[in-house]
Amino acid sequence: MTTDPTPKFDANYVATLRQVLDIAVQQIAVQHRTPATKAMMAETIVRQAAGGITDAHALVSHAVTAGANGAP
Repeated sequence: MTTDPTPKFDANYVATLRQVLDIAVQQIAVQHRTPATKAMMAETIVRQAAGGITDAHALVSHAVTAGANGAP
C-alpha cells in the first residue's frame, strides 16, 4: 500500500489560498504581475501550506518574497 504524499486541501482552504495569492500579487511591482510570476507565487504558497504554515500573513510574506523580482 502506498500513501499519496500530495497534501489534500478542501475547497474552502483552496479558496483561502487563492485570496492569499491575490493579496500577495497586489504587493509586488506591476511589471512582475505576469502569469509566470503568479504561478511561481502560487507554488510557493501551496508548498508552505503543505509544510504546515497556516498563518495567512506568513504565506503572503513568502509569496511576496518569491515574486518580488518576477519569474526567471
